[in-house]
Order: sequence, then structure tokens, then C-alpha cells
Amino acid sequence: MAFEYKSIVDVLTLLIVAASCFAGLRQLKLNQSGSQLKAVLAIQRDFRDPELQGAFMDVQAHLKERLLDPAYRESLIATGFVDPRLHPEIIVCNWLDNVGVTVKYELASEDAFMDLYGRLVTYYWDLTSPAIALMRKKRGRTQYHNFEYLAVRARAWNAKHPEGIFPRSHVRPKLEVTELPELSEAGDRA
Repeated sequence: MAFEYKSIVDVLTLLIVAASCFAGLRQLKLNQSGSQLKAVLAIQRDFRDPELQGAFMDVQAHLKERLLDPAYRESLIATGFVDPRLHPEIIVCNWLDNVGVTVKYELASEDAFMDLYGRLVTYYWDLTSPAIALMRKKRGRTQYHNFEYLAVRARAWNAKHPEGIFPRSHVRPKLEVTELPELSEAGDRA
């Protein structure tokens, strides 16, 4: 009789320990999800910063042309501080390198980040990689390697999800370009 009682207590203890472990793992997952959400929201907030947006626009509009200037290229090759006021690509590369760390160490969900910014990452890697190659001449391959990691992951993610991620349970509406109505002179002034 005593043996049965001890076996029942042991089984109950085991069930309580197992339930506690399950609850603890669930809580860890919830905490991780909350942290990743905060990281993605912080990335979105930083992305909207006017200085960063200006740097993205400047790189898009002017970097290819600037890289034709030997003095501009030489200032990227030289070791030491590169002035981001003269080289807006530094602002873009620094931000994307920092985000690369966040994604690499799973501080932000890769899927969430890539769904929002995957195409942007590969576009700006392609634009800035000539400048990064110049900086790596004296600084080595670790210069912006987290941005490079992010671009490699983004290319893979974009190839796997060429149309992004849209729930299969929903039907995507067909969008067509239509002629836009011309504004009248009165509408132009409004």
C-alpha cells in the first residue's frame, strides 16, 4: 500500500514539474516575441528618421555619379573617419550594418524584417557595394559585413518569396492601372 502511494506522488510530482517546464518555455517564447516586436518597431521608427531618409535618397540619386570622381573614391579608401556629410552612403551603410546585427543574432524576426525591407536591402547593397569595396581595400572584409550578411539573407528571402508573404487563406485583389481623371483648372487650385 505504501509503495502505491509513493508511486502516485512521484507521478504527480513529475506531472507538476513537466507542466512548470512547459509554462516556463511558453513564457520565454512570449518574452522573445515581445522583444522581437520591440526591435522591429524600433527599426521602423529609425527608418523614418529624416536624416536617414535623406541619405537613402541621396545615395539613390547621386552615389554612382560621385564614385566617378577620383578624389571621392580616394576619401573612401583612406583609413580613418569618413565624413557622413560628404558621404551619405556611410549613414545608409551604418544603419543597415546595425540592422544586420539585429537580424543575425535573432533580436528581430528575419521574416518580419525581410517582409518589410528585404527588397530595399538588396537594392541599397547593389548601390553601395562599390563604395564598400573601396573602403575594404584598407579596412578589410569586416567593413560592413553585417550589412553584407543582411543582403545575402535578403536575396535568399526574396527568391523564396518573390511576391512577399500573403496569407493563402485570402484572395489578392487584381490591381490595374487606369487612366486618372484630369483635374480641372478649379481643381488644380484647390
